[in-house]
Amino acid sequence: MESIKLNIAKASQFLKEGAVKEFEPKAAEAQKALEEGTCPGNDFLGWLHLPTSISADFLKELQDCANTLRANCEAIVVAGIGGSYLGARAVIEALSNSFTWLTNDKNNPTILFAGNNIGEDYLAELTAYLADKKFGVINISKSGTTTETALTFRLLKKQCEKQRGKEEAKKVIVAITDAKKGAARAAADKEGYKTFVIPDNVGGRFSVLTPVGLLPIACAGFDIKKLVEGAAAMEKACDINVPFYENPAAQYAAVRNGLYGEAGKKIEIMVNFQPKLHFFSEWWKQLYGESEGKDGKGIFPASCDFTTDLHSMGQWIQEGERTIYETVISIEKPNKELLFPNDEDNLDGLNFLAGKRVDEVNKMAELGTKLAHVDGGVPNIHISVPQLNEYYIGQLIYFFEKACGISGLILGVNPFNQPGVEAYKKNMFALLDKPGYEEDSKAIKQRIAEEA
Repeated sequence: MESIKLNIAKASQFLKEGAVKEFEPKAAEAQKALEEGTCPGNDFLGWLHLPTSISADFLKELQDCANTLRANCEAIVVAGIGGSYLGARAVIEALSNSFTWLTNDKNNPTILFAGNNIGEDYLAELTAYLADKKFGVINISKSGTTTETALTFRLLKKQCEKQRGKEEAKKVIVAITDAKKGAARAAADKEGYKTFVIPDNVGGRFSVLTPVGLLPIACAGFDIKKLVEGAAAMEKACDINVPFYENPAAQYAAVRNGLYGEAGKKIEIMVNFQPKLHFFSEWWKQLYGESEGKDGKGIFPASCDFTTDLHSMGQWIQEGERTIYETVISIEKPNKELLFPNDEDNLDGLNFLAGKRVDEVNKMAELGTKLAHVDGGVPNIHISVPQLNEYYIGQLIYFFEKACGISGLILGVNPFNQPGVEAYKKNMFALLDKPGYEEDSKAIKQRIAEEA
């Protein structure tokens, strides 16, 4: 099988000669710390060799559960937030027909995502949509008390039991949670749900290759075995023993730290020319934003869908403040073929494209954009993907995970914690008068009154 390819030539040219090579010892040190478990956050390194450790029996157990849900559900709701849903959605959206949601697909259930917001309209519309559907739920939460997901699951559990009966609902509700503790574990044990464990040593944003991602992906009808095979191949390609200039994860980590520290590039824009990759960028943004954005440091992860966003953000990218660089994911071979037609009147002047594949036009737009942006002072990192399928998506997932671990350690932060995400929760609970937050509630409400 082929492999994804990394090209940093159009990024490293913005650095002094030899700048990337200077990161070789730092990347080696970071990889050694990951392998030996001596780095900050070393209790969250379960993802590091996860792909090569997943057994065929475990994949079969996941697939058997998915088959049960697929056979008994018209729709399956994945309830989770952050890493508990973004990885699964990234893969499913990348591999699905773009218009599946408009078709009556008799072979696959509709996969829906909830528990990632507190939008009353969204949840009301979701429950209304499900009112005449045979639906199931995959509830993904280590604690079972995350507000967005817990609120959603309570609604969906009650609705599923009302529509299908309590005994039938048990067959189509699955909990992916902690092995022993937490509200979700207690509820699953009490109700008798099928459960899978979120490993204690795998953080949410690194969990797509655990049941958190694999079960929903299997429910959507995609080959999780191939996904894991691709990730395992990339695990070997990014191994600590692979030389620096052959190791894509080490190279990516090095050049982005060089652009950040030496060239003052504070914003990384993840770019695709394939609209199916929109949610892959969303997954990537959480992975890098939550891993590196701390201690007053970190590259800001942004994303654009080209050519669409060239007509909205293109001007800023071309001529705005030079604090950005682009990482482009390019799909070499599309899965479909469509030729541009000839038109006798040629009123749009596009007959020069007649007979060409639409993808050829897209590829020339990609090349033209790269040339223009590099000329405009925007460094370009290029990641080439042979085809959009499970195997290569698996490669991409592990590549970005491994590079993230290396990059965060080079930056000098703990890539595996997220202390800042608790700040808003504390304020929210205090404002909602949650028991145990009485002192915080009084202080916050007084502050709000004074600022009013």
